[in-house]
Amino acid sequence: MRLDAVWYGRHPLSIVLAPLACLYGGIMRLRRVLYRAGFFKCTRVPVPVIVVGNLSVGGTGKTPIVIYLIELLRSSGKKPGVISRGYRGQATRWPQRVTAESDPVLVGDEPVLIAQRGGCPVVVDPNRVRAAHALLADYDCDVIISDDGLQHYALARDVEIAVVDGVRRHGNGRCLPAGPLREPLSRLQEVDLLLINGGGAADECVFDLVGDEVCALDGGAAPRSLTALRGHTVHAVAGIGRPARFFEHLRRQHLQLIEHPFADHHDYSAGDLRFDDGLPVLMTEKDAVKYRRYARPEHAYVPVSARFDEGCAASVAALLRRELQMD
Repeated sequence: MRLDAVWYGRHPLSIVLAPLACLYGGIMRLRRVLYRAGFFKCTRVPVPVIVVGNLSVGGTGKTPIVIYLIELLRSSGKKPGVISRGYRGQATRWPQRVTAESDPVLVGDEPVLIAQRGGCPVVVDPNRVRAAHALLADYDCDVIISDDGLQHYALARDVEIAVVDGVRRHGNGRCLPAGPLREPLSRLQEVDLLLINGGGAADECVFDLVGDEVCALDGGAAPRSLTALRGHTVHAVAGIGRPARFFEHLRRQHLQLIEHPFADHHDYSAGDLRFDDGLPVLMTEKDAVKYRRYARPEHAYVPVSARFDEGCAASVAALLRRELQMD
């Protein structure tokens, strides 16, 4: 929260840190130039690679886009697989093959979520090239989606898709540590497609995250509609990049919220979400992946999916057809 005040507000500390941000941005520009010039090794694997990433630190909605692309590719006859860094995964050996039953403590929460929702092969490794080779060695995949790999230039890519939070955008526009940017803002001019998560302009490719089901975390009841909780008070839990996005989603369904924001990728303990007041506890699907082991009857999650308007959906499909030579 303190970083948010610096990066997304008018905090004076951002000005103090601006020289460091300029140095960091210059180093990142030079790094990209050296990769493109061949001074650093860039490995190309035998199948096309789609990178889905962002410029800002924190969540922008990449995971729903990865799942959307999995479904789109599969509907076109492709056999996609996903590689990821496995952020905060504590495994001692890499690469790791991820399934819907994998322990998120070992391999990270988002890869497990992708394996559950996407139903495709997933491999995690801080070394993306090694992850890609492991994926192709173990699974019959003809296209790779690299989750959050925009700055990992050691792996050559055929398509770059950047995702931007439509509300917070790029904060103060500065690079780390003065702002939230991993690379200078000019980097976005080089990607193949820029996707805006809500709040975009008419000439932007905008998507929304939609979901109106409540799923019991312990699997003991069938999914029900969020409208069944309209007017009710619930505990709302979100350990994502911008918890307010999830809270806003629930408020649009006319729920009364007791908010519980946690840090992105929060490592939950059993007591974190036990409120013992009889009220429903609704969390994001990413939180559910980690809290499932502690599930009680009052715990539930709200899965969301990326929804594009017809024009933007056509733009995504056209890009993949052109770059991957899909029918």
